[in-house]
Amino acid sequence: MENHALDIIDMLYTMIAEAWGVPLSNDKCMVERDKALNLLDDLKAVLPSDLSEARRLMIARDDFISGARREAAEIKSAAEEEARKLVDRESIYLTARQKAEDTLRDSEQKSAEVRRAAGEYLDDALRKTEDAVAQALESVRTVRGQIRTVVPPVQDGKADVSIRDVEEMAL
Repeated sequence: MENHALDIIDMLYTMIAEAWGVPLSNDKCMVERDKALNLLDDLKAVLPSDLSEARRLMIARDDFISGARREAAEIKSAAEEEARKLVDRESIYLTARQKAEDTLRDSEQKSAEVRRAAGEYLDDALRKTEDAVAQALESVRTVRGQIRTVVPPVQDGKADVSIRDVEEMAL
């Protein structure tokens, strides 16, 4: 139908272009009135159906564009929501990772402190033990020296004093 309307317009154009000019006037011409009016009637008959088809196509196009825009908006909205969720997950992950690193660092510091304190305690306990053993050794040496001054050294491996005598002397 679109071609039919264009064909009628082409025929009118040709009719006017080939028409005889009016004597003494360059911008006027003579056309067959009935033939021109018939072509215009045909054009009027064709144009409403072409216009309604064009309107229908424009409405369909507008509906399609509106639907595409709605769908694009929905896709964009869903993508933004998914991006927010991913950012939230990433944020939660980063927060958890930071907390884990902080906890590990604190644990390592506390462990080092406990090892240091345990080492100091053990060193102090061993020093006290060493002092006590040194005092005991000094006491043993002192008592032994006292015993040597009281009891003369044994000559044939036999002592004049018994163990009981030594124990009574210590008391």
